[in-house]
Amino acid sequence: MNIEVYFSSQNVDELSLRDKNILVVDVLRASTTIATALANGAKEIIPVDTIEKAVKVSGNLYGDVVLRGGERQGKIIEGFNLGNSPSEYTEEIVKGKSIIYSSTNGAGAIVKARYAKNLLIGGFINISLVVNFIKNLNEDFIILCASKNYLFSLEDAVCVGMTLEKLCEEKNIVYKLNDGAIASQSLYKTYKRNLLKMVKTANHGKYLIEIGMENDLPLCVAIDSVPVLPMQISNTIKLQN
Repeated sequence: MNIEVYFSSQNVDELSLRDKNILVVDVLRASTTIATALANGAKEIIPVDTIEKAVKVSGNLYGDVVLRGGERQGKIIEGFNLGNSPSEYTEEIVKGKSIIYSSTNGAGAIVKARYAKNLLIGGFINISLVVNFIKNLNEDFIILCASKNYLFSLEDAVCVGMTLEKLCEEKNIVYKLNDGAIASQSLYKTYKRNLLKMVKTANHGKYLIEIGMENDLPLCVAIDSVPVLPMQISNTIKLQN
């Protein structure tokens, strides 16, 4: 079973992802926010990679059941209902709603992988479900880190490393890992004892602290705290059936 890890979606051709099994990881914060929204009863997440598309898509849907959520450079987009903090996506606000979602990094990676055979959204918050899905499928997988502005993100790589460590506990499956996967495992072994400290020292984590979003960091590294599996179903992100 081959597992390929890419630390950014920028240099990955969209056609190379077609009909593949893809896991998108965006620890800060798309993976966490999307899982939280669906766990709290959101009907679906509709990812779009530009603000213009978000406005267009939401304009074609009935307003009372649609919210626009997302950020640019960590901050809520003007005119949107919600930003990108998982704490905003409470049951009271999102239950039964479709959410048009556009973030600086995560939404773009999801859109790029939209022609996948299976497309999962994962992070620390649902890592066991992700691992079990990959094990049970027992097919080649590509793991795509959302990164920050197309640059390497430590927190995504460490999360991928933890995912691989858990996968490799299964002795009945032989995994063939690319260099990105091997590097991720090494990073996880370095930082696994204190994930919160890791994320606070990562560039994106430090930036979120600077703009007043420090309270999101513990939420994003809480292992299996949001035990749902967001998957692409009929071109939108929903909970696994």
